[in-house]
Amino acid sequence: MNQNRCCDLHTHTIASDGSDTPGELVKKAAFAQLASVAVTDHDTVDGIPEAMDAAKDLPVEVIPGIELSVVAPKGNMHVLGYYIDTGNSELLKVIKMVQNARAERNPKILSKLKGLGLHITEAELLDMAKGGQIGRPHIARALVNHGYVKSVSEAFEKYLKKGAAAYVPKSILSPQRAFDAIHKAQGVAVLAHPISLKFASPAELDGLVSQWIEEGLDGIECYYSEHSDEVTRLCLALVAKYDLVATGGSDYHGKAKPYIKLGVGKGSLCVPEKCVEELKRRKAQLFG
Repeated sequence: MNQNRCCDLHTHTIASDGSDTPGELVKKAAFAQLASVAVTDHDTVDGIPEAMDAAKDLPVEVIPGIELSVVAPKGNMHVLGYYIDTGNSELLKVIKMVQNARAERNPKILSKLKGLGLHITEAELLDMAKGGQIGRPHIARALVNHGYVKSVSEAFEKYLKKGAAAYVPKSILSPQRAFDAIHKAQGVAVLAHPISLKFASPAELDGLVSQWIEEGLDGIECYYSEHSDEVTRLCLALVAKYDLVATGGSDYHGKAKPYIKLGVGKGSLCVPEKCVEELKRRKAQLFG
């Protein structure tokens, strides 16, 4: 293992709300000389077979993963699963449940937007998604295409983020249900981007993490595009305190988040390759 190489353990493809095909993503990871890339699409594993196939002749490891949306105490909470068995029946059951909730949410958002005088059709979203799941980033891009807003970030700020005019809650999974589903699929469960929890103090985050450890949490995404150095240090301290796995990733979406680049985030991110070794060790500890 070359300790100087970086990896990216948080990426998205057209299977959810990214703009690259899984094959394109893997080729870009290889071109960027990443040691490993995890495909962690929102609430789906549909992109993983293509990604694994693309990696066969490339010098990059593809880690099968997922990002599950869960009910948060405040802010937003996602749970990443790594080295999962993508054919596990319990995981697939949970995925189907969450996808149904997502499908029911989108028409409600469009209805709210229509009430605000902003007309987006499901047909154009289907065309944009190219067979993948439709999510808020697709709606945001449609708002940009219609000229209602100037950017995806403005779309979220004005209409789509939690508390905004057209926001509709989606998450139906409890954190423990997400941890359980990932473990039944022989995976490692990691708290994604803790900054999105909107915690008021380090002590508050510590309390949440200690609670979730009792429910099955295995790690924390410490290295992240939107984390300040202070938040990164806080997360690493919690990892050390509770003997958790430290992971990290850019949260790459391609054109949906053009300011986030694969492997480097906003330019300075480097997730150390040792994170992958820690994930493998934790998986071996959990499942032998």
